Amino acid sequence: MPPAAGRLTAHAPLAPLVWFKAGGDADWLFEPKDPADLSAFLKALDPAIPVMALGLGSNLIVRDGGVPGVVVRLGKAFAGIDQLDATTLRCGGGASGIAVSSAARDAGIAGLEFLRGIPGTVGGFVRMNGGAYGREVADILLSCELVLRSGDVKSLAAGELGFSYRHSSLPEDAIVVSATLRGVPGDPAAIQAEMDSIAARREESQPLRTRTGGSTFKNPPGRKAWALVDEAGCRGLALGGAQVSEKHTNFLINTGEASAADIEALGEEVRARVKAATGVELEWEIRRVGRPADAERAG
Repeated sequence: MPPAAGRLTAHAPLAPLVWFKAGGDADWLFEPKDPADLSAFLKALDPAIPVMALGLGSNLIVRDGGVPGVVVRLGKAFAGIDQLDATTLRCGGGASGIAVSSAARDAGIAGLEFLRGIPGTVGGFVRMNGGAYGREVADILLSCELVLRSGDVKSLAAGELGFSYRHSSLPEDAIVVSATLRGVPGDPAAIQAEMDSIAARREESQPLRTRTGGSTFKNPPGRKAWALVDEAGCRGLALGGAQVSEKHTNFLINTGEASAADIEALGEEVRARVKAATGVELEWEIRRVGRPADAERAG
């Protein structure tokens, strides 16, 4: 591994860092000091070694054999939020949706309240065009700054990201280190009321106090994934230590001792049952990364 100013850990457990609390280790976990440290490290890293960014781990299955190469986790150094003008914020790639929506409220910027309902960081929801409650990142993003796998730093306007539903055309190994977001002028009290409403709706409808990974499948055009899962009779369906949530059927939960393989296999069983019952082929929204448990660790 190249020298680094940040923290570099070999064979780092990832289960504690992801919401499912399951899965294997990273060959290497790198927590860079700042964007310059990240850029220099990647420039010096053997180009054959894969790199993956990790945010809050909310929308992720890390397979039990762990993740090859280097997992980059953006910490507090990447969580800053700066107000650029009356309606614009520049947010670090490690800033959470709650932090960004709260900063927008304090600045009297409306239109970013929906970020309160996205469990993740700026880097993750820019990459996935994250959305909730009728809004998505494509509606508010002006531009973002990336560190490419080569270590080069690049700025892209929103129109260059190829946004579609829960998707962008960002290279898989590019890391979003900051994003510039724009809302509209608003009243902080009204903004807070909307954020409170979003929080209450999430609490009422989603299994937030469980080991889960957020929405498991993308909504097909004109349909709701949860309704299709329900129609296929999968509410409460269990496999090993994994279960389809009784509260919201588009959520999988770790009931305590699930392996990542249990969770992924349950998701595939749900997809098969939905296809058989409705003819609809659900697409995963949760990212699945790494090696299965029986894969041999490289190096």
